[in-house]
Amino acid sequence: MSAMLQDTNSTVAAETEGELTDGFHLVIDALKLNGITNIYGVPGIPITDLGRLAQGEGMRVISFRHEQNAGNAAAIAGFLTKQPGICLTVSAPGFLNGLTALANATTNCFPMILISGSSEREIVDLQQGDYEEMDQLAIAKPLCKAAFRVLHAADIGIGVARAIRAAVSGRPGGVYLDLPAKLFSQVMDAEAGRQSLVKVIDAAPAQLPAPSAIARALDLLKNAKRPLIILGKGAAYAQADEDIRNFVEKSGIPYLPMSMAKGLLPDTHPQSAGAARSQALKDSDVVVLIGARLNWLLSHGKGKSWGEPGSKQFIQIDIEPKEMDSNVEIKAPIVGDIGSCVAALLAGMGASWPAPPADWINALETRKQANLVKMDARLKKNSSPMDFHTALGVLRTIIKERPDAILVNEGANTLDLARGVIDMYQPRKRLDVGTWGVMGIGMGFAVGAAVETGKPVLAVEGDSAFGFSGMEIETICRYNLPVCVVVFNNNGIYRGTDVNTSGGSDVATTVFVTDARYDKMMEAFGGIGANATTPDELRAAVVAAMDSGKPTLINAVIDPAAGSESGNIGSLNPQSVVKKK
Repeated sequence: MSAMLQDTNSTVAAETEGELTDGFHLVIDALKLNGITNIYGVPGIPITDLGRLAQGEGMRVISFRHEQNAGNAAAIAGFLTKQPGICLTVSAPGFLNGLTALANATTNCFPMILISGSSEREIVDLQQGDYEEMDQLAIAKPLCKAAFRVLHAADIGIGVARAIRAAVSGRPGGVYLDLPAKLFSQVMDAEAGRQSLVKVIDAAPAQLPAPSAIARALDLLKNAKRPLIILGKGAAYAQADEDIRNFVEKSGIPYLPMSMAKGLLPDTHPQSAGAARSQALKDSDVVVLIGARLNWLLSHGKGKSWGEPGSKQFIQIDIEPKEMDSNVEIKAPIVGDIGSCVAALLAGMGASWPAPPADWINALETRKQANLVKMDARLKKNSSPMDFHTALGVLRTIIKERPDAILVNEGANTLDLARGVIDMYQPRKRLDVGTWGVMGIGMGFAVGAAVETGKPVLAVEGDSAFGFSGMEIETICRYNLPVCVVVFNNNGIYRGTDVNTSGGSDVATTVFVTDARYDKMMEAFGGIGANATTPDELRAAVVAAMDSGKPTLINAVIDPAAGSESGNIGSLNPQSVVKKK
């Protein structure tokens, strides 16, 4: 009888308390409320159930084999969607694995949130030796745009909202959100929990440029003798495609796209100066930077590639005021979001705008056509084994035939040469290592792009770069993603012919296993593998893969002697000048 009374009392108490929720569900509800439907991560303590429950609530949870690759997928999801991509990791080692992707996202201005479970504060702060004990918040702070920790279930809504706003507002970047294990099991009234959630409104508000800044820039541009526009990946991220195209075409000014800005206007556009890049940079007098920074990729805006010192005047559009004058003087800074700034420039140009001097246009066109003729001859060689240009010529044609496909690209020569060889026709279709030049983004980017867009992905990888994330081909197979991976296999880093000068039995430090068959890895996981030794074999294999939409890996056999040290950026790899006696 007493047991029955006890059960009755418990039921009454539960009905009095009402429906309950917990930290797990509040995190999921907060993400879903803000339109986030995909999570990338690696399950484990203490976030395994968070992934299970999120999947049960209709979110898509993509589980990887390594957190860095999951983080890269989340980062590129942010670039493609302008919503923060979510990476979910376990504590300590998993968190550390995700940090490279978080730092890379911040450097590249990709909105991403790294959510990691962590050990309990009271134990961490006293350094009492908890499971995977680490002060993760302190470690993350220097590597991201913002970092937050949530200790109480009632604050989860605010914590997620702050992370979202920080990731996408102003200059986008990576954000860290620390969720200690005990937070997930905290229980509160369900209605109070719903009330605690926050839907972020106008997370990235427009930042309008000053009218005086627009007038100053247009005055400088109107008087230019040899103007040039440089489009950076920030311009692609902005998704102000129509206004950017209208500005370029109305101005009549030649333009250079940075690699991830390729396709904002087709690379075959008559104003594209990509094939005359060196001359365009060296001889221009007024340069308009739209979403591009004067970092190492542009030789910091100075040096031999930019001609005589003081020969350039720069107009720069950037949402971050501190970016101005970072390397050279910016004569006409325009601070604001790219869409608003380009729209203001267009409005200020009026009904007509003077065309650039004909001698400037003709000089670039002459150089461009001469360079295209030279490159065309290299691309059409029918050699076996293939060299980089031969293989890239095949892929260039395939992308032309399939402009909607997404190209992921990394490596040394594989990356450097593909940037100039493969034309792009639509925006945000070329994804590569970006500002940091970090290798290993390939499979994470490929998975993220396939999941977020549903489009076919062609991932062109150097054999060295593929090694950083190659195990994720199992992830590609597990989720049956439309990804075709082409590994340019020349048996080593840069090339496979280096020798160990000591005469010892070890191979040279840049040499891999000779004639490795990467395609067999894909077959091991149920995907399609192919080995291509000629241009015809490569074309047939890639076309079949893109037609099928099935996970495929093609081992493209490249001449081991092909390739050069550090590709086209050899000056970044110091050479020893001391000869040992």
